[in-house]
Amino acid sequence: MTPANSTRSPRGAGLLAGLLPPAVAAAESTGSPPGDAPGLFPAEEAVLRTAGPLRRAEFAAGRSCARAALATLGVPAGPILPGPAGQPQWPAGVTGSITHCAGYQACAAARTTDVAAIGIDAEPDAALPAGVIGKVATGRERAWISRHAAAPPAAAACGVCWDRLLFSAKEAACKLWYPLTGRWPGFHDVAVSLTATGSFTVGLPGPDPAGGRPVTRMTGRWLAAGGLIVTAVTWAP
Repeated sequence: MTPANSTRSPRGAGLLAGLLPPAVAAAESTGSPPGDAPGLFPAEEAVLRTAGPLRRAEFAAGRSCARAALATLGVPAGPILPGPAGQPQWPAGVTGSITHCAGYQACAAARTTDVAAIGIDAEPDAALPAGVIGKVATGRERAWISRHAAAPPAAAACGVCWDRLLFSAKEAACKLWYPLTGRWPGFHDVAVSLTATGSFTVGLPGPDPAGGRPVTRMTGRWLAAGGLIVTAVTWAP
């Protein structure tokens, strides 16, 4: 079942349009998800047996977006159960990412022959709660945010909340990285460089077979609109 007020297309949908490669299918919904959590498979209902109403509604809305995105790829509907770290477990040959925040839910999915992994995240375009930025950002990242937050309106290319954007970019990168490696990196292990033109670069700790610390780099895209920040990053096969 596709949520009310939802959109989808092979290129992307709504806020995700332009942030993802053409091979990625996306679907999103806006507004509050239905409280009765419709459209779940019995196996999904089973994993929610102790969940509260809000968790059930968010889960159902995210799975509904996921089924819409998978349908665009020609993948039959089926249960999408959470894995050991809560990550969605996709059908064979498919990768994807689900996100939700107040008033917005979305999914991006692709065949693994086209895209090895996807990370998307949505956040309110509002400052992080007090004390959170120190847990999320390195000293260099905090200095960059301070400089841009203090810039006069004419010099600041947009009015986005940079601290929240940084958090969202790191969330998206971590959601991509776990399926590839089986490890969630710490926020301070993820180095993000933002631009005011809608892109960011990410440095992630790669495999460590020889005791060194190789870093894998990738580029993502971001958009701020309608009171939301959406970030997306993909990894080629």
